[in-house]
Amino acid sequence: MSSETGKFSTDIADELISAAVESVEKTRQEAEGTELAVESTPAAEPDPVAEVRTRLEASESAVRELEGQLKESREATLRALADLDNARKRAQRDREEVVRYGLEKSLKDLLPVVDNLDRALDLGSRTGRWDGLEEGVRMTRKLLEDTLARQGLKAFSALGQPFDPHLHEAMGHDDRPDLTPGTVSSEVLRGYRLHDRLVRPALVMVARPAAAVAETPPPASEAEPGLPAEPGPTEEG
Repeated sequence: MSSETGKFSTDIADELISAAVESVEKTRQEAEGTELAVESTPAAEPDPVAEVRTRLEASESAVRELEGQLKESREATLRALADLDNARKRAQRDREEVVRYGLEKSLKDLLPVVDNLDRALDLGSRTGRWDGLEEGVRMTRKLLEDTLARQGLKAFSALGQPFDPHLHEAMGHDDRPDLTPGTVSSEVLRGYRLHDRLVRPALVMVARPAAAVAETPPPASEAEPGLPAEPGPTEEG
């Protein structure tokens, strides 16, 4: 009795173990099947309309940003053009002022010269004495020369200097055997410079040897072709 009871207990235990194993196996298979089903489910496709709408919104935002930048650039360009036009007008006014009044200081410096000449003429007219006019003219000339020098206008002397076509203008020749040929023998008018620029060349006479003008006429037999020979002296009676 006891042996049958033990065998029966063993059989029950085996059945329970087998049932538990089958349950576990079934549960595992069901879980694997569920995972396979989840993995095999296709992913949802993106909505093309939503994608287009997103791109359109991004494009509209970029367009609005570019329009804002374009407006700012246009306003900056208009301001720059207005400033340039104002600067051009100011420069034009300044240029006109310089042309119209640029000589004001120079002319004002010359007024004392005119005043001195008026005084000298007035004194001669009132007193009838013109013997002192020479000294007054000399002093006035010195005043004028000093005034021009302050403005940068200075005279230069060419007398005794070698003739320079860049500074001198020859009016003719002097027969000066005592001077080197090509030397300035006399000045007709002095030359003037304004700072480093030549304002007026000196008008001069240039020395040449006296022999240069003493040309012996050629004999009649050596006259140039095509020119009539000079008639010789006629014999009388």
